[in-house]
Amino acid sequence: MPLHDPAHAFVPYPDAPVPRATTGPLADLSFAAKDLFDVAGYPTGGGNPIVLAMSGIKTRTAPTVQKLLDAGARFVGKTVTDELAFSMNGNNAHFGAPVNGGAPSRITGGSSSGSASAVSSNLCDFALGTDTGGSVRAPANHCGLYGLRPTHGRVSLEGALDLAPSFDTCGWFARDIGTFARVADVLLGADAAPLPERVRLLRPDDVWALAVPAAVDALKGAADSVQGALGPAKGVEVALESFDTMYWNFRYLQSREAWLTDGPLIERYAPPLGPGVAERFAWSREVTDAQVAAARVFRSAFRTHLASLLGSDGVLLMPSMPDIAPLRSDSEAALEDYRNRAIRMLCIAGLAGFPQLSMPLASRDGAPLGISLLGPAGSDRSLIALAQRIAG
Repeated sequence: MPLHDPAHAFVPYPDAPVPRATTGPLADLSFAAKDLFDVAGYPTGGGNPIVLAMSGIKTRTAPTVQKLLDAGARFVGKTVTDELAFSMNGNNAHFGAPVNGGAPSRITGGSSSGSASAVSSNLCDFALGTDTGGSVRAPANHCGLYGLRPTHGRVSLEGALDLAPSFDTCGWFARDIGTFARVADVLLGADAAPLPERVRLLRPDDVWALAVPAAVDALKGAADSVQGALGPAKGVEVALESFDTMYWNFRYLQSREAWLTDGPLIERYAPPLGPGVAERFAWSREVTDAQVAAARVFRSAFRTHLASLLGSDGVLLMPSMPDIAPLRSDSEAALEDYRNRAIRMLCIAGLAGFPQLSMPLASRDGAPLGISLLGPAGSDRSLIALAQRIAG
């Protein structure tokens, strides 16, 4: 970790040498990795003392981290994650709450809290995170960063701790789109079926209605800038049945997978789990087979629905989150209310497995606010190219 970590973004592991290529497309950049990714010479703690105690020192580096090292990027440390990656607040009961470099009085968001903190606090140029239910998009919104939830399976999560494998994705953060795009070239390569030069920009009116009115007002200028670069947006409706239905089906699937992943550890060792995390795992344990079976049918139907709406050239323009980051002083109940509101918005990309890019193009009350582009499966690099056009 860096000698000076005023943001408390890094897990304080002893430094170990991490070799990198001396030349390459990322040779002038530094990066950090969320403490879910294996890095040779370090343990992998997952934000939980029991997992850390059982980890041992890893002898192999996760392939995605290795790609960055092979491209010349300099590794500077492992970042704090929300406990077992099952939170969206950025407050770990064991390792603390990293500081939001874009709005220090507000939460970073999680679970990629330390990665977003490190980048927004200028402690590294970019950082790896993961996004299962919003863990890249929420911190990107809150901290004023570019952040991508890629197409499910597009970026390898081999050598990383799971939460809910059919939703887990590997994303990253950067302060500017130029740096973000350079990392994309290494991790994504070219799209197999790129978006056309002229996309159909779509405004999902029902998604915008999930944002608080003050956030909608604050995003107006950003939405106008996007339409100025990409053309006028046509109004559409995205929800299948209702956002409540989408929310519950997402939660049933994510929670069942989270319990399959971490339930054996929890039952054997009874680790002390932090506020919110403990309640979510307890709820996950009670999800029924019937709920999971119905949710799988719903997810398939929603994926077909969204794929039909987008076709090969459609891009949704939507808020990244319902509002700016909550205050660090907010109650656990207030944070849980915000989380549940946010999941209704975030589960669109999660259920479909489609890519979503959050762009830091707005602010409200002195805090960053993101706006997103969501495209068809496999359009990840094209979305980043659109963001480069928007940024001019």
